[in-house]
Amino acid sequence: MALARQEVPPFVHLAAHPLRWRLLAELSEGDQRVRELVARVGEPQNLVSYHLRLLRDSGLVTASRSSHDGRDSYYHLNLERAAEMLTSAGASLHPALRMDSPRTESTPSEPPVVLFVCTGNSARSAIAEALLRHRAAGSVEVFSAGTRPKPSLHANTVRVLREEYGIDRSAQRPRLLDSLADLRFDAVITLCDKAREVCPDFGDDSRWIHWSIPDPAASNGSDEDTYPLFRATAAEIDTRIRYLLPTLTTLDSTTRSAST
Repeated sequence: MALARQEVPPFVHLAAHPLRWRLLAELSEGDQRVRELVARVGEPQNLVSYHLRLLRDSGLVTASRSSHDGRDSYYHLNLERAAEMLTSAGASLHPALRMDSPRTESTPSEPPVVLFVCTGNSARSAIAEALLRHRAAGSVEVFSAGTRPKPSLHANTVRVLREEYGIDRSAQRPRLLDSLADLRFDAVITLCDKAREVCPDFGDDSRWIHWSIPDPAASNGSDEDTYPLFRATAAEIDTRIRYLLPTLTTLDSTTRSAST
């Protein structure tokens, strides 16, 4: 008996195009602007924009206005959506090809060292530092700093980490980025569009990543009014960190010389 004809799964249809696959691969390294993607893939802007629109329509890619320069937009690969579509594609071919089975990652001989950077180091980068340290359970050395640090953590930063993740950071204080200039990092991750433009060079050995995440502390309103923004920001950062962790095991051990 002939098998019923099946439609090609959406992920396979989208990712099979060479340029769309290249765009997905580039965005897997971090959030980027259209002109940066054009330079990386070497294709005309109108063609890149066309394929980005198809990826956005599928939910694989999202876009947000730069908080530093509103004329720019940053494109972001939605890894949760990609994982969902990949799982569906595998299962549609054969039940044994489901891609949601447990995976094991190798553990590096020395812990990789990661730095999170934003402007004030009172919200986004402080949340990222706490969540990566929590998720890594000692397998990653983590720092955060600000280009213009605030006097203290935002009250909602302390609250969201305590209430949503059981992490106490009430004693933490923002750190000036310049104070870390002599250290070396395996990965430097900027979470602020403005900080990305002014972040100093930590050397060719560092892997640079940008996450374009709006500042929840920039919104008007009381701490109670803005707390949902902090909760949403922490959830987004936590998702990105869960997908970041497996990639940290591939970093070159020769760069792991930073210490306090």
